[in-house]
Formats: sequence, C-alpha cells, structure tokens
Amino acid sequence: MNLKNTWYIINASNKILGRISTKISIILQGKNKIDYYSNKKSNNFVIVINSDEVILSGKKKNKKIYYKHSGYIGNLKKIYFKELIKKDSRKIIINSVKGMLPKNKLYKNILNNNLKIFRKENNIYKINNLININ
Repeated sequence: MNLKNTWYIINASNKILGRISTKISIILQGKNKIDYYSNKKSNNFVIVINSDEVILSGKKKNKKIYYKHSGYIGNLKKIYFKELIKKDSRKIIINSVKGMLPKNKLYKNILNNNLKIFRKENNIYKINNLININ
C-alpha cells in the first residue's frame, strides 16, 4: 500500500458546487488510486481555495435552504444559501462533501483532517507537489 501523502488543490471560483463536491469526495476516499480499500483511510489531502465564489445551477441561489436543529422542540433554524455564503462559505462545501462520503468510522476523520478550505486564494500550505484539479 502506498503511504505517500498526495495533495490536490481545487479552485472553486465560478464552479458548480455539486461538481466540485463529487471530485473532492472521490479524492478523499481514495477512489482515484489503484490501491483503494473501503476500510482504509487514504493519504489524499484536498485544498479548496476561493470558496466564496462557488455557484449553484439554476435558481437555487435564492431558494436553497440549509437546516439545523438542536434537538429541542421548536428550535429548527434555517439559513438561505445567499446568506450562508456571506457568513461562512466553507460550511457550504463541508455540508456538500459530507453528504457524499460514506457514513462509517472514517468520514469524520477524513473531513476534519484531509479537507482544507480557504475563502480566498491565500493558502497557508506550502507544498511542492500540489496536483491541480480543474
């Protein structure tokens, strides 16, 4: 099994959310490599830049709603896409990728450790072998 870390970078400016989320989830699971095992954590890391500029297809920009519930009666919170992208656009990509990953022991670890999202182009990771994904 290949233990070398592979870093990918994705520029999300003017890209459709669902399309880049599927690419991110496939890379994080390790399905793009030959040595894929569903019960092993892959050594793939993904850096997403320009998360503020991600777009949705159609009229979903005004209609898409994200729900959050605390568990108490009557405490359902909702926020629209256009409000959430101003508040914290990283949560949009995290929610989208989270829905595409398998719900097993590895998925929280993969989301927290292997996915790095930045709102602008400034990237704190200085890695020599970044693979650019379009």
